[in-house]
Amino acid sequence: MKFRQALFWDTNPKKIDVKKHARYIIERILEFGQPKEVGWVFKYYPKSVIKKTLHLPRVQLNPRSKALWSLLTK
Repeated sequence: MKFRQALFWDTNPKKIDVKKHARYIIERILEFGQPKEVGWVFKYYPKSVIKKTLHLPRVQLNPRSKALWSLLTK
């Protein structure tokens, strides 16, 4: 997947490693991503990884976003 610069404004999207930076990618896309990008997250990462990311300490998601994605990953 080619990541949008607007989505990853604080880094060079070309240098993002999808395995090494999974938490960063999941958090950013679930919070600010477009439907196509969210779909990619759910296709690329197992549901268990997404669910685990949502419940990590200091997750970078709005409480409403976190609640929504927690319901959708049950």
